Amino acid sequence: MAAYKPVVVQACPKLGEKITQDTLYWRGYKGGGSGPTTPVQIKEFGAINKIDFCPVPPYNYAVTASSRVHIYGRYSQEPIKTFSRFRDAAYCATYRDDGRLLVAGSEDGSISLFDVSGKAPLRQFEGHTKSVHLAGFLSDKYRIFSGGDDYSSNLWDIPSATKIISYSEHTDYVRCGCASKVNADVFITGSYDHTVKLFDARTKSSVLTIEHGHPVESVLLFPSGGLLVSAGGRYVKVWDVLKGGQLLVSLKNHHKTVTCLCLNSSGQRLLSGSLDRHVKIYSTTSYKVVHSFNYATSILSLALSPEDETIVVGMTNGVLNVKHRKPEEKNENSLKKRQPAYRTYVKGRTYMPKQEDFCVSKPVKHVLRKYDKLLRSFQSSKALDAVMEPPIMLHTPEVTVAVMQELHRRGTLRSALAGRDEKQVNLLLTFVARRVIEPRFTPVLVTVADMITDIYQPVVGQSAIVDKQFLKLQQAIGKEIDYQEELLEVLGMMDTLFATFTKKRDTCLEENNSNGVTEIIETNKNY
Repeated sequence: MAAYKPVVVQACPKLGEKITQDTLYWRGYKGGGSGPTTPVQIKEFGAINKIDFCPVPPYNYAVTASSRVHIYGRYSQEPIKTFSRFRDAAYCATYRDDGRLLVAGSEDGSISLFDVSGKAPLRQFEGHTKSVHLAGFLSDKYRIFSGGDDYSSNLWDIPSATKIISYSEHTDYVRCGCASKVNADVFITGSYDHTVKLFDARTKSSVLTIEHGHPVESVLLFPSGGLLVSAGGRYVKVWDVLKGGQLLVSLKNHHKTVTCLCLNSSGQRLLSGSLDRHVKIYSTTSYKVVHSFNYATSILSLALSPEDETIVVGMTNGVLNVKHRKPEEKNENSLKKRQPAYRTYVKGRTYMPKQEDFCVSKPVKHVLRKYDKLLRSFQSSKALDAVMEPPIMLHTPEVTVAVMQELHRRGTLRSALAGRDEKQVNLLLTFVARRVIEPRFTPVLVTVADMITDIYQPVVGQSAIVDKQFLKLQQAIGKEIDYQEELLEVLGMMDTLFATFTKKRDTCLEENNSNGVTEIIETNKNY
């Protein structure tokens, strides 16, 4: 008796996202701590306009929303400290490099300087006539730069709480900026007048002006100070500051306005958040998108912790989304144990037998699956039941179709489909209606649909559930027929166009050939 041959399942290429190292890395950002795997959601009092991480451990982060600045711990879901002494809305709370001071602007035009360990402001800087959306520290830690809706950019001295210099070169709201880590006198501002300006505190005017082309929402300097990134409109642009503001690359991967930017700790990945609810992650070598996060609502602010362990996103609805990445733990003992086992496993694999060697082959034991065992014992109906389980139909539909094809080859498909109750018929029709439009399954499932219709036609009208599935099957096949007719119409149009091009080409060749013959005849006559 011949041995049973298992059912051959047709292997089809799976379409989907290409899995890269970046994909695996960024997917590692999940819930908070070692507990939940879903991101932490924290509700604030208003739209979150700025998130800033403390540069020193324990890497707390400041969240600016409404008229408050909340300080959160890395894994805390409640603020560990609150600064609320603002007369109106607060903006852009930013840490100093040592993590001891915090500066924030406000709607009334004042700038407040806080000690992280205190509550009341240490200094109040008055000078802007309209709201201040930009405030930060220069890298010398003793001066503050600011920008407001009065179109001005100011420089302040912290010890004396006085204005050092004011620049009024922008012609619209100044909404973003950053300071150079390399030069303590250099800072950059971005404005709604579509320009980015580089200022040097030692001069009375801007040193460099860059035209972004759209209202600038965010600017960012690379740690080296040589590259500048600006975001505005749907564009993220990278500029070479050392070459006088030369444009290096313009990225247009968002569908709506880009509102925020940040870099990871190594400077090899650039993150951008947008009103289209996406955070795009770019490689700073190729400037291609390597991963993307999707959020519930539009994004206003974004920050990545100094150790790249936490991503915090602030949205327009006041929700703070926090994702943590679990640090990778390496067990050296387990690695040492595995290495000898692996060497033993591959030992002799490359050995080539000699002519005088006697080769003994180890018999390979084939383990049959459940449906193969049932088919081997000619239990057709139970074999079909085995592959009609929801996990198999959902994740590996090719197995279900392969068993149906084998039953049809044996001539037992009709008997396997017959004699089923309402629930089983509903399951069959659901699977057929969903998968019949897939080209790889169509030939088999059309036959299955015909048999089901023939077998259960007498009971149509007795079950509302089965009738509904028959209607869905009819709609799916009807839509597919309409698509095929449209494709045939397009194919006919293309055939007509190709035929026209071919005729024109043949006509041109005939004309050229006739002209050539005429020229030859005339030449012979001259001779």
